[in-house]
Parts: sequence; C-alpha cells; structure tokens
Amino acid sequence: MPTSPAFDFEEYIRKHALEINQALGEYLPSPRTKPVSIHQAMRYSLFAGGKRVRPILTLAAAEACNGSRANAMPLACAMECIHTYSLIHDDLPSMDDDDFRRGQPTSHKVFGEGIAILAGDALLTQAIEIATHAKGRSRYSHVDLIREITNAAGSLNLIAGQVADLEAAGKKVTLSQLRYIHKRKTSALLMCSVRLGGMSANCTTNQLKALTSFGNHVGLAFQVIDDILDVTRNTEQLGKTAGKDEKASKATYPAIVGLKKSRAIADQLTDKSFAALKPFRGRAKALEAIARSLLKRES
Repeated sequence: MPTSPAFDFEEYIRKHALEINQALGEYLPSPRTKPVSIHQAMRYSLFAGGKRVRPILTLAAAEACNGSRANAMPLACAMECIHTYSLIHDDLPSMDDDDFRRGQPTSHKVFGEGIAILAGDALLTQAIEIATHAKGRSRYSHVDLIREITNAAGSLNLIAGQVADLEAAGKKVTLSQLRYIHKRKTSALLMCSVRLGGMSANCTTNQLKALTSFGNHVGLAFQVIDDILDVTRNTEQLGKTAGKDEKASKATYPAIVGLKKSRAIADQLTDKSFAALKPFRGRAKALEAIARSLLKRES
C-alpha cells in the first residue's frame, strides 16, 4: 500500500503567503492613489512582514472541506486587513502604546496618530469591500459571510475584548475575566477565519462545528503563548516591545497562574484543537500543522 507524501509545512506557508500578498496588493488602492498618505500608511502596516496566520487558516479550512482557494481568498484577505487594523489601533498611545510592530516602527510613529487612526479605519472598511468578492454558497449566503465578519470584528467580540483589556489594566483580574478578554480580543478573529474558510467551501453543519471548536481552542492557545513570549523573549526576537504587559500591569496568564501552568494550559488547548479535527479524517493536515507551529513559535 503506497504511503502518502509527508506534508511540507514550510512550503505550504511560503506558497500561500505569496498568494495572499499578491491578492492583497491587487485589492488595495495603489500607494500613488490620492490621498497618497493614507494609502501608503495602509500598505506600510499591511506589508510589514506579518505571518499571515489568519488568512492561511481561512485557506486551509476551505481546503479541508474540499473548497477552492479562489473563493476563500477574498475572505482570507479581509481577515488580514481587519487584523492589521486592530494592530494599528492597538499600538496607539491611547491604547497599548507601542513603538514597534513586526520589527518596524509602528504606524503612528511613521505617519502620525491621525493618519494611523484613519489607516486602521480604512483597512476595516476595505476588508468588508474585499469580502464582497466572495461568492455565497447554498448553505451560506453572501449575507451570512458578511455577518460572520462584522460579528467577529464588532463590539461583542474583537472590540469587546479590547475594551475589557483596557479596563482591566492595573486591576486584579480573575482567570475567568482573562478568558473573556482572550476569547474576544484574539480567539474571535482566528475562529472567524477558520469558519469563513469552511463556509466558502459550503461545508456541512458538522464540519463547521468542528472548525469552530478548532478555531476557538487555537485562538486561546495563541494568546496564552503570546503572554508567555512577552516575558520570556526580548524585543528583537518578538518584533515588538518585550515585557510591556508586565510593566503596564496588564492581565496575562503568567501573571495570574505562572509560567509553568500557562505552558500546560497552552498544551491542553492545542490538544483540544487537534481533537476537534478528527471528523476530517486526515484531510486537515494543514490546519494541524498550523496549530503545531503556533504552539512552538518563538515570536
């Protein structure tokens, strides 16, 4: 019986990231389009060397459900635009106040706070426009796709997490409150990215349920590991200011339960994400590889 070829994760990421970057470049206005300041700022942050985790998850989920990358691509690009907008705003002096992101000066340090705010606003709006290029399917209409995105990015999820994070600064936070922040600030977009991939492929109800569980657990594990890296890596390794959360007395897993238990929680969440993919019977190797890489990442 012939053996299936080994999954080449590095090649998979390289290939998909190139396709995503090409698509993003085509979807966004040219940096020469007036007003050039805003379009240059949008592209500056969008092409600053991100890992493209969210859009790659969208494409991988579509493939696991026998869908096409072509129909998933607009949704993948939309999620990367939303993620980048959230980073631009997150780095502002009135928010997390960071001078570096992805190893480069943050948007407001290069373009000023006003243009940085507007660049984030523009990317969020651009994301919805890009998402309209995806086709609805028999189980999931075009309206369903747009509603999925706006719900994940709105005041009940992404923004709710950011608000709760701001309000928790300097206060004693319980583990339950921290989970609330992480589930919305980080997990919501990752879970949405995976769900959109499945929906673009007209996945079954059971497949969407499995992808939802996977995305939720991967998203939570991602943030726990992010908390760990903030106290175990330096600024050069992270590409952003290290130790900032601790200095700002922000709620993190290591601060509440310690490093050892934080690592154990990350392992448990990753195991649950793998278990969620069992219904795919080996057709979700890319999703498994991505989850494994997120657990082992060092930046």
